Amino acid sequence: MPEYFTFLQYLASLNFYSMDYNKIVSVTGMGGLYELISSKTDSGIVRSLEDNSTKFVSTRIHSFSHLESIEVYTVKDNVNLVEIFTAMKKSKEALPDAKADGKAIKAYFEKVYPDMDFERVYGSDMKKMVKWFEILNKNNIEIKQSEAAEEETADQVAAKKTSTANKTVATKSSAVKSAPPKKINAPRKMA
Repeated sequence: MPEYFTFLQYLASLNFYSMDYNKIVSVTGMGGLYELISSKTDSGIVRSLEDNSTKFVSTRIHSFSHLESIEVYTVKDNVNLVEIFTAMKKSKEALPDAKADGKAIKAYFEKVYPDMDFERVYGSDMKKMVKWFEILNKNNIEIKQSEAAEEETADQVAAKKTSTANKTVATKSSAVKSAPPKKINAPRKMA
């Protein structure tokens, strides 16, 4: 059975052209994963990883979620999706079909990543993770978090700790300073 290769898939197989994990997005209302080719404030151009079709997407209707910024609930701290994909790749468990029932997929993740909080991570989310993992493997995309994102997550944790302490003091003082002067409404004299 001969496979149909597009030029980009051919180049990717020769390692001349490779997609970066940090350019992969999920678009609301559109199934699958997309490579973000170009973006502006109100739109973006994406290429499907499944059929290589290029589409113009308006951010008024759809929103983009970079896979690099998606986190998954665990019983401890939230983890980046990269950690889940890495655990799936290292696992010797057979990957279930993305269309399988929720119990089979949940059983798979209980073996592969037991720290996942199964009360807050829905079955539909786990199905998406399996489907996305299959798409990324099919397109030979190296699943790794960029260095800038790693530094950003470490900075965010430190910033959260300091900002929560400073936020209460700052809001009280700014509320007092920025309050507009009160108007005194005197009753009108009627003739």
